Amino acid sequence: MARILYSLILYLLSPLIIFYLYVLRGKKNGGYRHHFAERFGFLATKKQDILIHCASVGEVLAATPLIKAIKQHNPKLSILVTCNTPTGREQIKNNFQDSVNCCYLPIDFPCATHRFLKRVKPQLLCILETELWPNLVAQSNKRGIKVLILNARLSVKSQQGYQKVMPLTKVIMNSISALASHNQDDANRFIELGLKPEKVRVFGSIKFDITPTNEQLHKVAALKEQYHNERFIWVAGSTHPVEHELILSAHEKLLKALPNALLIIAPRHPEQFDKVAELLKNSAMSFSRRSEDNYRNQQIVLADTLGELQCLYGVANISFIGGSLIKRGGHNPLESAAFSVGVLAGPHTYNFDHIYPELISAQGAETVTDENHLADTLIALSNDAEQTIKLGHQAAKCVANNQGAISKTVNLIELYLES
Repeated sequence: MARILYSLILYLLSPLIIFYLYVLRGKKNGGYRHHFAERFGFLATKKQDILIHCASVGEVLAATPLIKAIKQHNPKLSILVTCNTPTGREQIKNNFQDSVNCCYLPIDFPCATHRFLKRVKPQLLCILETELWPNLVAQSNKRGIKVLILNARLSVKSQQGYQKVMPLTKVIMNSISALASHNQDDANRFIELGLKPEKVRVFGSIKFDITPTNEQLHKVAALKEQYHNERFIWVAGSTHPVEHELILSAHEKLLKALPNALLIIAPRHPEQFDKVAELLKNSAMSFSRRSEDNYRNQQIVLADTLGELQCLYGVANISFIGGSLIKRGGHNPLESAAFSVGVLAGPHTYNFDHIYPELISAQGAETVTDENHLADTLIALSNDAEQTIKLGHQAAKCVANNQGAISKTVNLIELYLES
């Protein structure tokens, strides 16, 4: 009954959902209008062995080593990777070329999900983190498709949200075959929502299983040469509106103390590239756009390309991870840490409560309260090369000490493929 009511509400809201995706989001990013039929389960993809859902870019990046490990262990398996956003889709293409198939996950309308699963017929549905769509998981379970929730995390706030719709939450929990969580606290929250304890494993986060490739290291070396690594370089990655201005304010203050400093700013969403460029045009600071590759010793580089942020972190003396000076919950700091680059973040990192405490405890990251504190910290680090190097070393050490979740997750997937 709960799922029927949920589906009815979705159908009633369907004009607004379509308007939001096609008109509003499509206006900001034309990619939302491409492949739109896939949103309703119409796709050319044939039967696949495994369906892996990654909501957007962050989940795709986290899942990439896992998916490559699955392919390495089982090269004949066909894999379909789904996402919700154009940037996620582009990241899948960049990371895998034609070695996996990709499409949008349909909106959770019963008919769209039915059409989609009937077409794909996977043995396994693997969902990264907590993208739990009731019709998707319930219909998969009904069809005998095993549902695995991988790298699962559940904040107290999210748990409270699920508790408000317990009849629907029970449908979801009863449809899950197995869940691999970050830590025991996350596991306990799922169990409190009704997931049977025997279905839960605690594997740690696959996001720690990140190691720079030789190709990335070569690219970092080339970027360092291009951006004159004798300069003090900091990268502000995955920044958001309002935060962009705070970052630029901090850099202005840094330049007064260190005129040769370089900021590389990478907005989280492509639709923000031109808006940040406009902010820079209206500032007193010189800048170049990465996409135009016209760097001439300017004070700021606008990283308006996709798929390069990890390597840009590797160029830096120190990184700042966006979404944290404002209440967005922060983004993944481990892409920087893996390159032995220490991390700064604002106070709002609740989306990564399973990572930041570990990184801060290991002395690989520091928290700043606002843009002035950020600027003061950057100035202090620019004058203390030993501390800056130590932050990077401890960040990388923290990553190495927490690795191993991917091999455990691959073993879990293989167990359910065989069953």
